[in-house]
Amino acid sequence: MTHDSRSDTETGTSRPNFLVVMTDDQGPWALTRTMPELVTPTVDELVETGTIFDNFYCASPVCSPARASLLTGRMPSAHGVHDWLIPGEEQPDPHEEEYLGGLLTLPEVLHEAGYVCAMSGKWHVGTSRRPAPGFDFWYAHRKGGGPYFDAPIWDDHGNKRDEPRYFTDAVADEACRFLDDYASGNVAGRTTSNSPFYMQVNFTAPHHPWVGSHPQELCDLYSGCDFASVPREPPHPWSKPRTEFYEAFDDPVPQLRGYAASLSGVDRALRLLLDKLDEHDLASDTVIVYMADNGFSCGHHGIWGKGNGTYPLNFWENSVRVPFIIRLPGQTEAHEVSDHVSATGFMSTICELAGVDPADDPLRAGSSFANLARSGVDDAKRESVMVFDEYGGGRMVRSGDYKLIERYDGPGELYHLGNDPEERENLYGTATHAHMQNELHDRLREWFAHHETAADSAWAHDVQGWGQLVPLRRGYDDKHMYVHGLHLR
Repeated sequence: MTHDSRSDTETGTSRPNFLVVMTDDQGPWALTRTMPELVTPTVDELVETGTIFDNFYCASPVCSPARASLLTGRMPSAHGVHDWLIPGEEQPDPHEEEYLGGLLTLPEVLHEAGYVCAMSGKWHVGTSRRPAPGFDFWYAHRKGGGPYFDAPIWDDHGNKRDEPRYFTDAVADEACRFLDDYASGNVAGRTTSNSPFYMQVNFTAPHHPWVGSHPQELCDLYSGCDFASVPREPPHPWSKPRTEFYEAFDDPVPQLRGYAASLSGVDRALRLLLDKLDEHDLASDTVIVYMADNGFSCGHHGIWGKGNGTYPLNFWENSVRVPFIIRLPGQTEAHEVSDHVSATGFMSTICELAGVDPADDPLRAGSSFANLARSGVDDAKRESVMVFDEYGGGRMVRSGDYKLIERYDGPGELYHLGNDPEERENLYGTATHAHMQNELHDRLREWFAHHETAADSAWAHDVQGWGQLVPLRRGYDDKHMYVHGLHLR
């Protein structure tokens, strides 16, 4: 089903706009209700007037595969992005790759349905030199992270330059420029008066670096704060010796101050975006989404990092769960959803809310959670009662209170989160839990058999979390596809 106008001619209803705000490395604990030190009044306002999902799971606990799954609805072993992508300019043989070329993505579906699509900020699922398919407006970071001042970006002509503005502010400014163009009736030569919009605003915050990286007024919000809500634990035995986090174990406060300041910067930017919607009388027709790509720990469980903050790569709750808040047009009542929901259902959800039917894809893994977004209650039978996750040769399934992690080369983990929410007691291999372990093992293997391809599966690949160099489909061995044990630079 496609449409060519702002209104759905079959139902007489107006199709909504979408503003999707995505942060980078925000743990599920990094909201004021669990981290009261945070100063984020705009996000708090969304929580008070929207629907918050308490158990929203990314598809992979690292940025590039998680983002690729949001765009395609597929698991990494069906789209081929398995680790954070090393920019072409940082590789021994510099080149730009299109990792999702040939796969149907959410912006392509919406663009075909008449939506004007925009992206401002971090892309990191392949080359960002030119607009990805489906996008009319494009302002892009060249890499996946880096400094907040003089950030590496592409200009409108595909040339490299450094962004002099604080990058969080620049991303918001450019998103506001799109909204101004949209309201004026023309985006990049396209008439917009009869078309709704879909805009992704992808911040790099709160990704490190944290210390000395943010405007003083944001850091001053946390002057004298000791962040008592954040646990102090010794390094976990699996913790990776990542140099950027050495000092955090000894004195976490400077790092936490920068982490929090970066989130306050996002909050300030979000206020700017919401005010711009009001300025152009667009707020009443716009779905607002606030989410993160993957989770993160700032000392929780004895690690600083996400899925690749340890080896073996981890699937602890703070790595695989993310904040997810959605506010629908006209919504003023807060809802809280405890259902387990997979980010692979994001594409289907946005399409359902937009009144668009994407082409069938048997490898699409998630189901729409639009009913949960509408009312906090879902009367439909949904497969996402069980949620799945993967990172390289590790895979996870959560069903009810139980969570099983299996790895191609061990070790296995099994937790009962009702009794052990911090995942301290590994029940894997115990006689009393053998039946549950075997049942989840069978479900995990059966499910992935229907949601992976032989060409894209990473189950037997040696992904260690140091980055991916080229698409899996190019057919190189692990030595050429992944970085093992050290950064390129």
